Amino acid sequence: MGRLILLAILLMPFIEIAVFIWVGGQIGILATLAAIVGTAAAGIALLRMQGIGLILDCQQMMARGEVPARQFGEAMLLALAGVLLLIPGFVTDAIGFILFIPAVRAAIFTALSRNMVVVTTYRPANYPGTDGPKSIDLDHDSYR
Repeated sequence: MGRLILLAILLMPFIEIAVFIWVGGQIGILATLAAIVGTAAAGIALLRMQGIGLILDCQQMMARGEVPARQFGEAMLLALAGVLLLIPGFVTDAIGFILFIPAVRAAIFTALSRNMVVVTTYRPANYPGTDGPKSIDLDHDSYR
């Protein structure tokens, strides 16, 4: 599997160049450059919208005392999508836009999570078995 990933990374620049040449021949160089800039801008806008929603979901789950493992995994896939959209190229843009589909992210997370274990030491203040937040109260002249 590692060799396949390495091969894909090494071949990606050649594939992108070939697609640039083909698209440039079909629609022209200025339209090709505009499409590259447009996909990057659209990707950043999508990343911002979906990322904010994902962060809000994580905050709600943590407030309930749940570990948002799936949301963290999806956040990493969204970050990968954002990086792929910022790299100039149509193939990386297509992969990035595919990663914005929630069902695709869920399927990838499910496939990858078979080999992962989430370990956390996070315990909210209202978690059973804790005495609440640990704090020390000082008088005004005690800390000067």
